Amino acid sequence: MRLNSQHAMVVDERSGQILLEKNASEVVPIASLTKLMTAMVVLDSKANMDEKISIEEEDKDQLKHSRSHVPVGSSITRREALQLALMSSDNRAAASLARTYPGGNGAFMVAVKSKLIALGMGHTFIREATGLSPENTSTAVDLVKMAQAASRYPEIADITTDSEDTISLKDGRNREFHNTNRLVGKKGWDVLLSKTGFTNEAGNCLIMRVKLAGKKATLVLLNARASSARLMDALNIGRLLENKPAESKAGKSLRHVRHR
Repeated sequence: MRLNSQHAMVVDERSGQILLEKNASEVVPIASLTKLMTAMVVLDSKANMDEKISIEEEDKDQLKHSRSHVPVGSSITRREALQLALMSSDNRAAASLARTYPGGNGAFMVAVKSKLIALGMGHTFIREATGLSPENTSTAVDLVKMAQAASRYPEIADITTDSEDTISLKDGRNREFHNTNRLVGKKGWDVLLSKTGFTNEAGNCLIMRVKLAGKKATLVLLNARASSARLMDALNIGRLLENKPAESKAGKSLRHVRHR
């Protein structure tokens, strides 16, 4: 099989065996995959998830000037901010979660560093909560650890596997938000955890836990050239888990790890 993603890892969760890997130990930007760490740290804080928090001017993306469907001045619950950050990868929502963390942004970053140590993610560095910074970096190996840890939070698993949700924002109107992963809700796919990411530096990225053909697996894909290429890689990994032949197109070859 050939992969479009420049870095990848697939692990069989039952056996712990590595099924596929490609440049899995190289440190690279991770874009919005960061938001899984943000979510874990916020939930660890035991902050009131029903508390209303506001989206403020300082939550706007000043680095890449990305757009958001959440207007400044919106008042939403912390739980809704978590939904927006994880499901539709909203940067303002993620920034607001760090800003309103007990003790503020500084305390948030201390908690992130502690979490990285606790999870054994020794090759991961996170500067901020959204993933917009190219200095948020990790390896596919470390991100498998993050995915498996995040999946132990029922709130994260539930939110990231929702196809869509409706939230009332500043203007009082209900706005529908959709999952950024097209495989969530797709027939034949049992997605247990999901997070996509994209920046110019990181390329198209994906973390998923899936159950296919009775097998549970964690997969990490980093730096695919397009979202369609990332999707093709995920589909082919699904076919691998189901013992079907891959339909991959052009892409650099990867190592298929065989276990005797």
